[in-house]
Order: sequence, then C-alpha cells, then structure tokens
Amino acid sequence: MPDSPKRPPRLILASSSPYRRELLERLHVPFDVVVPAIDETPLAGETPEATALRLSEAKARAVATGLGAGERALVIGSDQVATYDGLQIGKPGTHDKALAQLQAMRGREVLFHSALCLFDSAADSVQTVDVITRVRFRDLPDAALDAYLRAETPYDVAGSAKSEGLGIALLDAIHSDDPTALVGLPLIALSRMLLAAGYPLLEAR
Repeated sequence: MPDSPKRPPRLILASSSPYRRELLERLHVPFDVVVPAIDETPLAGETPEATALRLSEAKARAVATGLGAGERALVIGSDQVATYDGLQIGKPGTHDKALAQLQAMRGREVLFHSALCLFDSAADSVQTVDVITRVRFRDLPDAALDAYLRAETPYDVAGSAKSEGLGIALLDAIHSDDPTALVGLPLIALSRMLLAAGYPLLEAR
C-alpha cells in the first residue's frame, strides 16, 4: 500500500478580527481561530514598528501556550499600528474619536505598520515581518467625514477607514508591496512564511 500523505500541522489564527479571518480564508486552508488574551498597550518610547512586531508575536505565543503537549501548530499573529508625525493611531472605539482621527489625517500621508508573526510550536521558532503601507488621505470637509463614519462605522480599525469598503473614497493613494496588508493580514508575506515552514500551501490536499 502507498504511504498515506503526511498530515500538515494545525494552523491557528490568533485574532479576534473578522477581517483577518476573511483574508486567511482566501488561501483555502483549514484553520482554527483562537482569541489571544494580551495587553495591547504600547510601551513608553516604543516605535510604531516595534509595537506592531511585539504584539504580533505576543498574540501568537499567547495562543500557543494553550496547545496540548507535543502538538505541532503554526500560529499566526498580526497587529497593525498607524502613525503620522511620529504619533501612533489606534482603534477609535467611538464616533467622536474616529472623527477626530480622520480630521487629523486629512491631507496627510499616514504609515500603516502591519506586522506578522508565524510561530512554529514544534521548533519554538518565529518568523516576523513588518509590512509598511503608505496612505495619503484626501482633504475632505467634516460633513463628508461624518457621513462616511455613519455609513460604515469603522470604529474597530486603526485609522478609522476601511479601505476594502467605502473608506477607499477617503484616500488619494495607497503604496504597498502587499495589497492585503492594509486590511490587516499581509497574505503575500504569510504565504512566504508558510512555505518556508514546510506547510503544503500549494500542494493537493
């Protein structure tokens, strides 16, 4: 009898974000979702890149601690930090805070740091990368910004604009090596990491 194909390691997305879940589904691979319990507060004096990278790895490692003894899994952690003029921009949470964010960013270039971590529990090793997206916002009046927020309520995303939705109308230009990075999960980088870890991403399953 021919040998049965080797079963690929379990794939886990360490995130509560529905946007990251939808992106990962594009790769047509089975995966579980586990929400990590970590403090996402930036450290004093920490750069946006360092914050995003630290939190992406912390999310992956936090979920990996719940694995069974001897179980191999590849855990995906990701975090996004937006910044302009050296200031970090988080998730607004409310309409008023989102409006203040958009008012501050209009006519400006904003950098989005989309950090990604792939943690291999068997090897206790990580692959990490920070994918930077440069976004220029249109100089729009308050009424337009308010109308957008009421239409899409993007209060759970850094920068208060969903580029995959109506938020694209707020933007003048997007520059990135990975078009999925701005949405929250850089799939080009993730595919590279999965293949490097030996995951059969492009093999018949």
